[in-house]
Amino acid sequence: MKTAVFEKAGKVGIENVDKPTIQANDDAIIKVVRTCVCGSDLWAYRGLEEKAEHSENSGHEAIGIVDSVGSEITTVKPGDFVIAPFTHGCGHCAACLAGFDGDCQSHDDNFSNGVQSEYVRFQHADWALIKVPGQPADYSDEMLNSLLSLADVMATGYHAARVANVKTGDTVVVVGDGAVGLCGVIAAKLRGAKRIIAMSRHEDRQKLAIEFGATDIIAERGDEAVEKVMALTNNAGADAVLECVGTEQSNDTAMKAGRPGAIVGRVGLPHEPKMDMSSSFYKNTIIAGGPASVTTYDKQILLKAVLDGDIHPGKVFTKSFKLDDIDNAYQAMAKREAIKSLVIV
Repeated sequence: MKTAVFEKAGKVGIENVDKPTIQANDDAIIKVVRTCVCGSDLWAYRGLEEKAEHSENSGHEAIGIVDSVGSEITTVKPGDFVIAPFTHGCGHCAACLAGFDGDCQSHDDNFSNGVQSEYVRFQHADWALIKVPGQPADYSDEMLNSLLSLADVMATGYHAARVANVKTGDTVVVVGDGAVGLCGVIAAKLRGAKRIIAMSRHEDRQKLAIEFGATDIIAERGDEAVEKVMALTNNAGADAVLECVGTEQSNDTAMKAGRPGAIVGRVGLPHEPKMDMSSSFYKNTIIAGGPASVTTYDKQILLKAVLDGDIHPGKVFTKSFKLDDIDNAYQAMAKREAIKSLVIV
């Protein structure tokens, strides 16, 4: 079968490997229908973090058909259409029961990897996989894309809004205009925010943010962006801030953009060496966030919202590629020619 391989910074390729097999009783083998490139995949691709050459690729989002299952799998069977989250919760540990299955305490290997492939071995599958009614052929391309977003970015955007306790009537700032930030806009609206201020410097992303529910756009960055937030909020600041990038600047902006007592929901993969917490102390800023609770949100809220047509997060996929063209999919995102690259397997 074909799978994507990280060759070196600036290059991913395709190689033929053996199809994965069941190795544990709670494994499932999934035939991938659609996958994609995540913003976090670009850190190594851009040479901004170390990764071994010719190693397993970091792709971690997929929808597909169950091919085979281990003996402990009771929730899905071969032939079922499923969303394969990037997190692998168990559903019964303290973290999962509290709705934080991104931090499942039952497994050491909680995250997917290497799913830009024709088949994947999905570990700890019994509770974590989300069954979708019917088959892929029953859905439009738009709906399939929205279902794919539930493997990571839509759930991650929702996680930022949930841990920031976004509620009806709130003013929310979203830092970051990638797919996660745009899904954060959807999530803030879904949770009842009355004003959603999206930070974006790119026209295509600004338009999509407005379509998703943003009421205001700020193109500036850093302290200039914070000044704009204050001007829009009568110098009060936002009730909640969703940090969806992970850089030192984005975190600094997020910490400054909220009112005293605001909650910052952090879901941008952290790449800053340290964070100055003194300013947050004097503003009583609450800081929360981490890996998204994908299975919990999909089962409780997001799958129904997508199937009912209430939200359309699949619109973040703005370019489509075949698996053989995986490097072009990465290039399109690295050059900001695509908000998120879809890969049809």
